[in-house]
Amino acid sequence: MGAPEDWLLTQTERANPATRLDAQQPGDRAWSEGNLVRPLIHGAMYFTELFERIEATRAGDLVLFTDWQGDADERLTGEPGSEVVEVLGRADERGVDVRGLVWRSHTESIGFSAKENAQLGRSLQRRGVEAILDMRVRTGGSHHQKMVVIRHADDPSRDIAYVGGIDLCHSRRDDAAHGGDPQALDSMADEYGDTPPWHDIQAAISGPAVHDVETVFRERWEDPTTLRRSPIVVLHDRMRGLDTTPDPLPEQLPPPPPAGRHAVQLLRTYPDLRQGRDYKFARGGERSVARGYTKALNRAKHLVYVEDQYLWGGHVGNVFEQALRNEPGLHIIAIVPMHPDVTGLNRLAQLVGRRRAMLDMYRAAPDRVAVYGLENSAGTPIYVHAKTCILDDTWASIGSDNFNRRSWTHDSELSSVVIDPDGDYARDLRLALAAEHLELTREEAEELADPLTMCAAYAEAAADLDAWHAAGRAGPRPRGRLRRLEPPRIGVLRRAVALAPYLLVHDPDGRPRTLRRSDEF
Repeated sequence: MGAPEDWLLTQTERANPATRLDAQQPGDRAWSEGNLVRPLIHGAMYFTELFERIEATRAGDLVLFTDWQGDADERLTGEPGSEVVEVLGRADERGVDVRGLVWRSHTESIGFSAKENAQLGRSLQRRGVEAILDMRVRTGGSHHQKMVVIRHADDPSRDIAYVGGIDLCHSRRDDAAHGGDPQALDSMADEYGDTPPWHDIQAAISGPAVHDVETVFRERWEDPTTLRRSPIVVLHDRMRGLDTTPDPLPEQLPPPPPAGRHAVQLLRTYPDLRQGRDYKFARGGERSVARGYTKALNRAKHLVYVEDQYLWGGHVGNVFEQALRNEPGLHIIAIVPMHPDVTGLNRLAQLVGRRRAMLDMYRAAPDRVAVYGLENSAGTPIYVHAKTCILDDTWASIGSDNFNRRSWTHDSELSSVVIDPDGDYARDLRLALAAEHLELTREEAEELADPLTMCAAYAEAAADLDAWHAAGRAGPRPRGRLRRLEPPRIGVLRRAVALAPYLLVHDPDGRPRTLRRSDEF
């Protein structure tokens, strides 16, 4: 398996001397030990636990959260009274110190959620929660981190943090049956139906790493960079009575006591903001997501298992391509959405990104790469929003970052990486996901412990389901949810039309010019 230092970044390799994220660690170490991490597969599982944890908070406790997209009325349990604004508002009324950083977002006219995010911020502020609309991003960028931290004044052993891909918004409360969240987004592509099935993952972290996640929040909260550049927007917010100045946080408590044996490293992306607006804690940005994945992928020898919303572009494809060329026994399985969630030119641009990444990998090892989509039992595509990567059952990440240049350089991102000295965490996560996608019991999935056996099982299940569809769905539906995907077929002219939107809008580069020129992270 190797020691954590073989797989994880050191402080020097993180290459961000301005951060205090690793200040609690000895020497050059950039991870904490003694943690317990539990993957929460599906939004319904995460939301139910989050509801219970926040409801259990009392006066003097601290709740911190960040959100890329939020809906005040999203019900965490499906029941009245479990709405996001109600749960957080009640906590504040009990004397809990509740703080939130909600991305201000771009306008709905280009497919974003400025109205919903502003409504969440206003609703929470009316209930006493200090929820700040944060637009300290690069032009065209976003705050994409999705985290919640709960600290208890009287019992630090109960402290917990959640890191992953699940926003506190509509469409996220789906479960293993994948019938979709009844409170659905209305902006998804038609293929996904009225209640889009949604596959996602969040990591529940206990132990000293909770302090690290809290530090990520505190660095953003305390950063002196103005929340937004437009004086018109600032004036508008003040006229509406919105809080635009984050109040000081209480002094940070020491790290919680050990809760397990997992080593946890937090990887982040922050862009180079330029024009003297850089984050105080990340001068020139931080690209430890890109650096951490690259280091770990260079060690992978057997199986790279990825679930990702996008999987775009030459830069990411090159990392996989190099790993495949370096290790002749390495296989890659990727689970992505069957269709982009957008239409028109935006869809074409995203397909161009997927095509570039897939072709890079196939050129290196066409017989060792397999990309799949998912569908539910009714044949409706499942939107894959998960962001997880498992390498050789040793290194496993769950986060907000996607495999594209935007996530690696341009938007704020946060991922949690686990190394388990007992060797169980990454393997168990891989087999749990395999059990769902192949419709197996957990005991049956144990037979897929060998990477090559799992590769064969995925290929066979997808072939059976594809053949069933091709035959007009005659006879019993085969077991499993996998559909094989090939590189999108896009003509030269259409690729040329979509290339500029893809590079400039969908997958921009947030690195300083010096790193762009050298093509380094």
